[in-house]
Amino acid sequence: MASGAGAPGGTGAESAAGGSRSFRCPRSGAPAGRLPEAGMVPGEAAAAEAVAGRKQRAFARRKAFSLFVKAREVPAAGRCPAGGEGVRWRCCRQAFEELPGIHRHVALQHAGDVGRQAGLTADAGRAAGLPAAEASPSSGPVPVGGADGLNGRSCSAPEITCALPDTSRVSYDDLTSKVGEVLLYYCYCEVKDPEKLCAWQKALCQHLHLTGKVRVASEGINGTVGGSKVATSLYIEVMLSQPLFKDILCQEDFKSSAGGAHCFPDLRVGVFKEIVPMGIDPKIVSYKETGIHLSPQEFHREVEQYLSQASQGQSDTVLLDCRNFYESKIGHFQGCLAPDIRKFSYFPSYVDENLELFKDKRVLMYCTGGIRCERGSAYLRSKAVCREVYQLKGGIHKYLEEFPDGFYRGKLFVFDDRYTICSNEDIISACRYCGTLWDQYKLCSSQHCRQLVLTCPSCHDKGLTACCPVCQEKELKVTSRASGQTLKEECECTRRRPRVPIEHVSQRMLDAGKD
Repeated sequence: MASGAGAPGGTGAESAAGGSRSFRCPRSGAPAGRLPEAGMVPGEAAAAEAVAGRKQRAFARRKAFSLFVKAREVPAAGRCPAGGEGVRWRCCRQAFEELPGIHRHVALQHAGDVGRQAGLTADAGRAAGLPAAEASPSSGPVPVGGADGLNGRSCSAPEITCALPDTSRVSYDDLTSKVGEVLLYYCYCEVKDPEKLCAWQKALCQHLHLTGKVRVASEGINGTVGGSKVATSLYIEVMLSQPLFKDILCQEDFKSSAGGAHCFPDLRVGVFKEIVPMGIDPKIVSYKETGIHLSPQEFHREVEQYLSQASQGQSDTVLLDCRNFYESKIGHFQGCLAPDIRKFSYFPSYVDENLELFKDKRVLMYCTGGIRCERGSAYLRSKAVCREVYQLKGGIHKYLEEFPDGFYRGKLFVFDDRYTICSNEDIISACRYCGTLWDQYKLCSSQHCRQLVLTCPSCHDKGLTACCPVCQEKELKVTSRASGQTLKEECECTRRRPRVPIEHVSQRMLDAGKD
């Protein structure tokens, strides 16, 4: 081995202590242990290596324990009786004023967490060929441990790094502040180990006290998470430093809006076949065949031109809303074609049943954040009937950032407890019962249905809280039962809705010109 080409932490030559040096297997590149000292018999060498291994594991465990405690350190008003550094600790909804207290708690309640984190630290040290004392840095990202579900496996795959941000310098109150934001993002890329990415995401979100939903698949990741601004900033920072997303994901890909962890009931992270449920195998219709991306400025100009031509009955363009009916009902682009579908998984069937609508047309597609258009435009292009297919990059979210009073009118529906984001004062929907302008969704009160309903305060006070009269009547019957037991079933008004509506081409084009 040439000088200077040694493993990290060494010089490439044998140490001044005449000691052992590490080397890697020429076939696999994996560390192959330590060379035995000169004159050592095989048994002595094995014993020495075993001792070194025990020391390394002990050091890794002490380091992991220290980092675990440090991560739970928050400022306190006064000096701690034991630590004397003006700090205290919080863990598992408990506060600890003295160092022995937090140490005892971690030792008793988080031994498994510390052990798994120590395993990752030791594995990383061995993989780098480092001696025990250098196996773990004193600062920087903390290896994943505890609730990550990795079960101590080393994150040796170069495309996924399993690291958590160092929060030791961030106060607990700042990290968990209710004043925060909600992030919306996605990244299509090849993921060789979705389970590992899922486990890391779960650990990362828990570490930063984030709530929300994250979908992982072999085709990428799709997330909506809420938390304090400190937490979301750290989340973005770590995501951008993840080698798997390098040169693919950027700062602009994260759409933010006012909110926080309270916008979601919990954290849900899972592995799925698709990162957005269109119901088509990604191997059959890939995101790689997507439509052409248009910036918000370009999309704005296209819509402006489309509306001008449509008003004169000369347009060859279809402005297509890829969202569900209850989303477009409270907000959409002027002159759009908004399919009356309940799920995005119905979109392919909608396209199949309405191919004539798109024949020889230029199609401008949009959705909330852009992800549905990625696969939706790919599916539409696969039918080879359109002249051109374009999509709004960043979705309505990014458009409203630049054109809050543009061609999008009404509210933006979001899939969390807020339901809507407001960018203008227009109300384009009405109360289900009296017809008064209203766009604030609530869940249907019927326990067997739980669809979204638009019911104004006046009608709500009258007890009209179900999504339709049929559900309202059924709710009265259900609540009158002594047992109180109910079974979830499909709402009758939903059942009567055509799964895939057939559009009348001429009427749709006429309506577009009038909107």
